[in-house]
Amino acid sequence: MPVVPVKMEDTDAVEVSWFSALCSDDYEFLGVPDGTLRSSWDHCRDILQEAEAQGFRNILCPSSYQVGQDTLSFVAGCAPITKSINMLAAIRCGEMQPIMLARTVATLDHMLKGRLTLNVISSDFPGEVADSDYRYQRSHEVVEILKQAWTQDEFNYAGEIYNFSGLTTDPAKPYQVGGPLLYFGGYSPAALELCGRHCDVYLMWPEPKDQLKERMKAVHAVAEKYDRVIDYGLRVHVIVRDTEAEARDYADHLVSKLDDEYGQLIRDRAHDSISLGVAHQARARELADKFGYVEDNLWTGVGRARSGCGAALVGSTDQVLSKLEEYKKMGIRAFILSGYPHIDECKSFGARVMPHLKTCSLPEVYGRVPASMPETPLGMGARH
Repeated sequence: MPVVPVKMEDTDAVEVSWFSALCSDDYEFLGVPDGTLRSSWDHCRDILQEAEAQGFRNILCPSSYQVGQDTLSFVAGCAPITKSINMLAAIRCGEMQPIMLARTVATLDHMLKGRLTLNVISSDFPGEVADSDYRYQRSHEVVEILKQAWTQDEFNYAGEIYNFSGLTTDPAKPYQVGGPLLYFGGYSPAALELCGRHCDVYLMWPEPKDQLKERMKAVHAVAEKYDRVIDYGLRVHVIVRDTEAEARDYADHLVSKLDDEYGQLIRDRAHDSISLGVAHQARARELADKFGYVEDNLWTGVGRARSGCGAALVGSTDQVLSKLEEYKKMGIRAFILSGYPHIDECKSFGARVMPHLKTCSLPEVYGRVPASMPETPLGMGARH
């Protein structure tokens, strides 16, 4: 039985996603920049196309002010060169005027024919240090305005930050029925409120299972206040090999050239470096054994040179499959995976683990993707 009720309770399939390193996050040795793995258009595109070839159903396209690819530009560029994989585009709330963001989302959703999902972000803008309450209020309003675009004929909104009235939503009508699914990750009470009230999938970073269970219960308690049931996802790195010894050796190889002072600089440059979630990842590293394992097959070494998601599933094919099955039994229905280098580990996971997993696309399971071109102004609807 799942830890809490989940929307996808009646399916044994999971959405298995990969990660495209748009923000200078690909290495052979963590903390050692490698020009062949820079976040260029070519390299990030190649990661995405390899993930699609390996059968991954979605790919996270992150957002951060670091050398690399702009998220929404990248998603647009990849629309015509992919066929089946969904694209989980990170949107930093308030970065774009919300009605124009709604139009951009609609454009991307039509370009992808419903293969768009959205990762809602509430962190500071580059150069900004905003009060947390303000940031989350801004995010609430942006999401509510997006949902007006997806469900109403006009924008009529009176908030603390945004006010609009009598403006047609025609340019912002998406391809998907009800709009793209909203994924969200955050640990503060304000973050749980935003997710429980508005979002579809709550994303967690890797921690011991008991802590993940408590986090799921906390989010469900908020969702329940609004008569909602949501789904849960886990963002985690992977190192899978034929044997556990080989996987652990590769984990050691990955950090063998890491200078911890430089690793700290890498962590600090991220916009989420002072968040509560990052603090939880640091706590997991503190609780780990002398080899960096905080739980069987859960290695925290990645967090020595990475803000955000800082742990990896490390083990043989059977061990990684067993770990994923444990999470699935808890109620986790979405996995966003990555590994270093991203293309090599994508191939490794694809060959060793993917054939044993029953996968799905959450937008399709949710009934968001229409069977034919929708009756929208950008589709088959009337042109006014």
